[in-house]
Amino acid sequence: MENIVGLKNLRENMVDYIKRIAKGESFIVFKQAKPLFRISPLKGEQWEEIIDFTKIKKHGVDINEILSRL
Repeated sequence: MENIVGLKNLRENMVDYIKRIAKGESFIVFKQAKPLFRISPLKGEQWEEIIDFTKIKKHGVDINEILSRL
């Protein structure tokens, strides 16, 4: 069974919920007694790294710098 959480509670305690989601928990997020969305961990999905901008520059590359080169 999925947990239920209010949107305000989720916003105020985001770090805690991220940790719980990373451990496999799922949540249905409500606002004013209406369900808005489900938040759950990615299961078995792999992301392919295209480029790591932190390898180019310590804190990444500014989006305006990237866009100016296009």
